[in-house]
Amino acid sequence: MTTTVELSTIADSLRDVAFADDMSGRGAFEAMRTILTLRNLIDHHAAILTGHLERLGVGESHGRKLRELLIVMGFAPNVAARLIRIAASTAALPTAHAHAADGAISAEHIDAIVTGIAHIAKRSPESVDDDTRYGQLTDLLGQFFFGATPAQIAARARVIGNELAATTDGGLPAAEDRSINALTHAADSDGRLQVRADLDTEVGEKFRAAMEELGAPRPEPDGSADARSIERRQADALETLLDIASRGGDTASAPRTQVLITVPADAPIQASLQFMGSVTEATLAQLTCDASVTTVIVDGEKVPLDISRDKRLFTAAMRKALYVRDRCCIKCGAPAARTHAHHIVHWADGGETAVVNGCLLCPSCHADVHHNGWDVTIGLDKHPWLIPPATLDPRRQPIPAHNRRSMTLDDLPAAA
Repeated sequence: MTTTVELSTIADSLRDVAFADDMSGRGAFEAMRTILTLRNLIDHHAAILTGHLERLGVGESHGRKLRELLIVMGFAPNVAARLIRIAASTAALPTAHAHAADGAISAEHIDAIVTGIAHIAKRSPESVDDDTRYGQLTDLLGQFFFGATPAQIAARARVIGNELAATTDGGLPAAEDRSINALTHAADSDGRLQVRADLDTEVGEKFRAAMEELGAPRPEPDGSADARSIERRQADALETLLDIASRGGDTASAPRTQVLITVPADAPIQASLQFMGSVTEATLAQLTCDASVTTVIVDGEKVPLDISRDKRLFTAAMRKALYVRDRCCIKCGAPAARTHAHHIVHWADGGETAVVNGCLLCPSCHADVHHNGWDVTIGLDKHPWLIPPATLDPRRQPIPAHNRRSMTLDDLPAAA
């Protein structure tokens, strides 16, 4: 039985490994193959030890779940979850683990096989017998030995699962199985959120219908085609969905609080969101317009000095007044129900929350005003006018609100 001392000796040996600068290509290739085998063996033993940690209740004895314990030890969250899945499958899939114990197959491929077998089992209303499971396992292992990636193994498992569902009374195709729906999200190193969803046909249809409607292209203020990419339009559509949800269906009301932003009193540039971290002052100004945000001002010791009040937000009556005046997003014409109420003079800069200091902007156009050089002013006609950035119009000629787009500056005296 290997001891901790022996493992330390192996680690020390690996630390002492050095590769000659003049090694041949063949030598580098063979060394990499050996390193791959070592990596596969390490991952296999890590999964075995994960099983021991679970059996011995080490996490519980420290007041943590096993996954939390592994993360604290230094494993990345997705690696910790993978080790737990693999460890739990040792008894049910001995053939796969025998290949892993030889160093022949990576943890990523083993995990794809483990999750693939579990996926196939869900397609049948009855338990899959050992012989059938062995045949499925052999099929997926064969995919690996023919060079399949983990994603390709997962795709093959879905094919097998759907075939099983089609030939079994009461079988359920993956496309119709809500129990395997999943949505994951994680912030990357740039402070952006990466989102991935795996949805059944019904939920997927609802999502695609919403993206089609809310992400439809709209012309720019000068009449040119929508400059946003399809991906950007769909991301904007998702934000619109979130805004609609935050208002609970009452589109004229101020949104219910969901987001917390902390602002140091002496350093607003260090403002940060509860989950996504630091934001710029421009984003802070945008969030304090009409987003579902509670702003907490803190001193140097993180002690709250003040907390934002509802007067920061446009009331339902004010929003209805803006609906009557603006009718839609003043820049692109998106329906009023999909817009934010924007402070023309930013609330963060002392602008009052009043109809004369407000206008309707959809989330995408709201971002353009705060980040991309667009300005808004109230004209002599008491309506909002857009001023494009100099990069689009060096003269920065004012453009009337979308619902008054047929007007020109010559019409101002008559309109006033």
